[in-house]
Amino acid sequence: MVAEAVKGDQAAFEALVRRHTPELLRLARRLVGPAGDPEDIVQEAFVTAWRGLPAFRGESTFRSWMFRVVTNRCLNHIRARPPLTGTRVGSDTLPAGGYGSPARTAEAGEAMRDLLGALGRLPGDLRACWVLRELHGLSYEEIARAVGVGAPTVRGRIHRARRMLTEAMSAWR
Repeated sequence: MVAEAVKGDQAAFEALVRRHTPELLRLARRLVGPAGDPEDIVQEAFVTAWRGLPAFRGESTFRSWMFRVVTNRCLNHIRARPPLTGTRVGSDTLPAGGYGSPARTAEAGEAMRDLLGALGRLPGDLRACWVLRELHGLSYEEIARAVGVGAPTVRGRIHRARRMLTEAMSAWR
């Protein structure tokens, strides 16, 4: 499908957009928060991708390439505004199936709000690396390509992010 899209096949590109939009929206929401216009960021990323497709050499997967485009747009957005505040828990944040009891579900929601708030206070570069690793399961090498740094730098950023999040969540231990 990617090869067809690179040749200019709009239907193939539309299929790629449909396939990857949900995951890219989750990534953007996690990086910029619900008030950060994640839908606009993803839409702009796909416009950028469509224009850049002729230069796509296939050195990475289309998914990894789109993660890089969306991450870069999110980081630019983060740099242009103050840190996240008032982050709310969305339906794609809590695991499906609940936690058994209403009290447990409420407690998990509070913990998630605190985690999202702590995540929102992380510097953008640390937040991006942590989200890509912990929530999207990318390898260090994929993250390095997505954020444009070396794998050792990614390891350091993830370590610092984990340390800061552990400290911020110490009340929940």
